[in-house]
Amino acid sequence: MITFLICLTALIIAYFTYGKYLEKVCDIDEKHPTPATTMYDGVDYIPLPRWKTFLIQLLNIAGLGPIFGALLGAAYGPVAFLWITLGGIFMGAMHDFIAGVISLKNNGLSLPEIIGKYLGNGTKIFMRVFTVLLMVLVGAVFMSQPAALIASNISLPSLEASEIFAGTSWELFITLIVILIYYILATLLPIDKIIGRFYPIFGIALLVMAVGILGVLLFNSDTYVIPELTTLANMKSDADKFPIIPMLFTTIACGAISGFHATQSPMMARCMTNEKQSRPIFYGAMIAESIVALIWAAIAMAFWGDVEGLNEAIAANNGNAATLVNIISIKTLGNFVAGLVIFGVIACAITSGDTAFRSARLIVADMFNVSQQPLMKRIYVSLPLFAAGLFIIFALPFQTIWSYFAWTNQTLAAITLWCITCYLAKNKKPSVISLLPAVAMTYICSSYIFISPMMFGMENRTLAYIFGGVLTIIISIMVGIKMKR
Repeated sequence: MITFLICLTALIIAYFTYGKYLEKVCDIDEKHPTPATTMYDGVDYIPLPRWKTFLIQLLNIAGLGPIFGALLGAAYGPVAFLWITLGGIFMGAMHDFIAGVISLKNNGLSLPEIIGKYLGNGTKIFMRVFTVLLMVLVGAVFMSQPAALIASNISLPSLEASEIFAGTSWELFITLIVILIYYILATLLPIDKIIGRFYPIFGIALLVMAVGILGVLLFNSDTYVIPELTTLANMKSDADKFPIIPMLFTTIACGAISGFHATQSPMMARCMTNEKQSRPIFYGAMIAESIVALIWAAIAMAFWGDVEGLNEAIAANNGNAATLVNIISIKTLGNFVAGLVIFGVIACAITSGDTAFRSARLIVADMFNVSQQPLMKRIYVSLPLFAAGLFIIFALPFQTIWSYFAWTNQTLAAITLWCITCYLAKNKKPSVISLLPAVAMTYICSSYIFISPMMFGMENRTLAYIFGGVLTIIISIMVGIKMKR
């Protein structure tokens, strides 16, 4: 419990200290006009109240990551607490804050265009394709998972397309279509029509859900004992196959650092009415997500007695995080409140999926300079994105989609951190605050290439880490040359 409380306190204090420091670094000026007023279009550029933009940003970035990812990441042991806390404060929240501020100061420009501005035209072209692919992957993941949750009442069936076409899961198919229709509407309609109206409700549900689990931990500490951080050892049952570096850092992404977040920030940058809102909306939303992840990692370890018990539960349920969440919720909160928790889980998934497609639309529109005021132009841009998302769902197994999404997501975070480093250096600011996280995340993603079974899957870990280090050095030198230019 002591480790957990220290981490929780550190996250809260960081908002008022490190978050305030970053405001000074980024020259936040409340008198500076924002894109919502200078570029109002009634579709994407619309002023919204601060409390709404905060809750929308929180839902945009949260998804299933701080719940499912934290629960599965807890299988590595209390070292997960350390990654969530330090990653959330010095990497994730900083990454979200500065990326959001850069967009805010550049008329709400989408992430690939921002990266191109600071890392060059070649990088911009690559990032346009790379980022749209990630958005479609996110959309596919968060279309299939809530559909399965709703259709099967948490006891997840296989998500293979063959089962759906075989007619063995018509409930899943119908639910998928309903969610798809909602995604289309949320992507095409002005941001204040659906997202601005319903997201705040879902955001409150997410926070209430986290507070409920936190209450269980605090007031039932004799029953649910949270392990203390006494070692950095890997406690995962199959530790040889899943080393902490890089696997823990890709398992717990949302809650520590996630490249997906930087793609969502431009949406809120187009709705903010004051630069002073940047700290609560960008830094604050990420800190809130880290707290949610910390709570779920804690209950995951405490509920089954210890980390070993959690690993056994994960194995017994075939790694199905949704089933584990359901078991925890029912036994700690009761059926009714557990139903609200599951509602919150579904809301988290849906509200990241629809904004992923919306972000993809904005990225493509910025790429080809297509005005998004006319509805038909929004439709032309969006339809191929939805078609690609559906193809991925039916063509690939879920675990394959998730594995590639995990690596792609963290790779985008590394690239964004390098972009932030160039931005800070160009403006004669202390670039070390993003340089060290950029190098660290580059090494995580580079070593993942050589270690992950989905990629090279090298059994010689030492050699894999060396290759990852060499690749990190090469990338760092390349960015350094760009920074000099």
